[in-house]
Amino acid sequence: MAFFERDGVRLYFEEHGEGFPVLLFAPGGMRSAASFWRGAEWDPIETLKPHFRVIAMDQRNAGQSTAPVSASDGWDTYTADHLALLDHLGIERTHVLGGCIGGPYCFGVMAAARERVAAAVLQQSIGDDGNNRELFYEMFDIWAAGLKADHPALTDDDWASFRSNMFDPTFVYNVDRNFVAGCDVPMLVLMGADPYHPEVTSREIADLAPNAALMESWKNPDADGTRERVIDFLRSHTP
Repeated sequence: MAFFERDGVRLYFEEHGEGFPVLLFAPGGMRSAASFWRGAEWDPIETLKPHFRVIAMDQRNAGQSTAPVSASDGWDTYTADHLALLDHLGIERTHVLGGCIGGPYCFGVMAAARERVAAAVLQQSIGDDGNNRELFYEMFDIWAAGLKADHPALTDDDWASFRSNMFDPTFVYNVDRNFVAGCDVPMLVLMGADPYHPEVTSREIADLAPNAALMESWKNPDADGTRERVIDFLRSHTP
């Protein structure tokens, strides 16, 4: 358990196990933090640490991590954190695994540094289904309300700009369909099935990406073989 600091950003992260690295992006929306893996449908930290070097982190201004906030913040801001953490840890290439908002975070790293990602597991990624934007606006606003006292210089328009940068785009928010269709990273897509994690988003990712497989049932890991499937997938794509 440690902190990485750069440019006023203080990121909390944990390392577990040894071997080829897996960078985890936790569920929790804007509050995405390593602690959300505990008590989830399955815990990739506990599942993967006997086989890989697992890095779990709290996103900026979530959990134990802190950072400045500006109207220009967006997905690229988070991707810069992720790449800086990899650099800090001396990791040139990694697997990525993201739950919920972690799906777009995974795509952000793939878009910015394709050569650094060996494989990706996308667990019920968030996405725009044409009807759920207000859900993400509300989620953002609840998170922002807890931060405003610490950032008094920001106006309501600044917060609205940040929110727009995150959740006004379509599909998976930070990359478009053309990118996914041209992205050859091997992907295992664990299907979503609710308004925050639309089934249609998971199916479209799996249909578009040239090296993707869809796992429809995974939330009962003992019956579905989720742990074994993820371990085998990551092992098969470990350099």
